[in-house]
Amino acid sequence: MNAPATLDLSSAQQALDSQPFSRLLGTRITAFGDGAVTLEVGIREELHQQNGFLHGGVLSYAADNAITFAGGAALGPAVLTGGFSIQYVRPALGHTLVARAEVVHAGRRQAVVRCDLFTVTEDGTEALCAIAQGTVLTAAGA
Repeated sequence: MNAPATLDLSSAQQALDSQPFSRLLGTRITAFGDGAVTLEVGIREELHQQNGFLHGGVLSYAADNAITFAGGAALGPAVLTGGFSIQYVRPALGHTLVARAEVVHAGRRQAVVRCDLFTVTEDGTEALCAIAQGTVLTAAGA
């Protein structure tokens, strides 16, 4: 994540907007701070897989970015994802993908982050579709 020395919602969105892939998907940050972040992606047909569900790669992308931004909220803006795992719990159908990540534990150089991914229908009904967990590392000296 390439961003100013401190992060707030506006600077976090600017950092996200500097990622061409995030711009392509139209990703937005709707909440940021205190070791937590919420990312949203509008679900559209070209993001589906062959069975009409949101592609798992889009879910993984959202988890990865949400985990990293939540870690950045705790450790500072110079961070990288060290790794993450994701468990898909149901096919993703809906209007919007929401990734909510929160730091579970943070030290000086790394943070462990959990991310819950939901799809939201037009009437606001949420359905959990995946759960991810990852480690975020400071990028100082990288």
